[in-house]
Amino acid sequence: MGKITTLEVGKRDPSRVNVYLDGEYAFSLTRNDAARLRKGQELTEAEIAALKSADALVRAVDSASRFLAARPRSIQEVRDNLTRKRFADGVIAQALDKLQALGYLDDQAFAAFWVRERRAFKPLGARALRYELRQKGVSESIIREALADVDAEEDVLRAAQGQVRKLRGLSRRDFRLKLGAFLQRRGFDYEDAARAIRQLQAEIEASDPSFWRAEQEDEL
Repeated sequence: MGKITTLEVGKRDPSRVNVYLDGEYAFSLTRNDAARLRKGQELTEAEIAALKSADALVRAVDSASRFLAARPRSIQEVRDNLTRKRFADGVIAQALDKLQALGYLDDQAFAAFWVRERRAFKPLGARALRYELRQKGVSESIIREALADVDAEEDVLRAAQGQVRKLRGLSRRDFRLKLGAFLQRRGFDYEDAARAIRQLQAEIEASDPSFWRAEQEDEL
């Protein structure tokens, strides 16, 4: 049991109210939740525990919402973030359930977003995309669905085109080797990478023969 002796608006955070029981600080609540309390009210241990538990859930959802504000996140990313914030496992589970029910957490939507953003700003092969999504805790079935419509030929060509300027002045052989290594690091299959390299080399030969190192080469 405990008697409420003071209800004090937080100085650092006016959206919260500090609750004092029997003259000592006990916990804090949102102003909405604290509005149900009054000075002199007796609280049982069960009521105190329920208030603390409900507030922990509110704080966990608020913390996760701030984390989600920067960009969409996977369920695992949010779980890991709340764990680092030292929320209890039970509170984390409730927060994740609530965020999913509200539509703020959805691994299917997250995976589609991740693949779309990568394709637009940093084209990667399916192997690399699959690895990244696995690292974020996305299930294999959702990953397969997210990668189903990826155009590997288009993506590998755009990734290769983004590197061409950096390879100017190389021999044709070194051009192929360096660009091939880059595309493999990006997770593209060998066949797709080789096809893109051949296409780019042919385009350079036709439009900018001075691109290559100025010396006699046998590997034409």
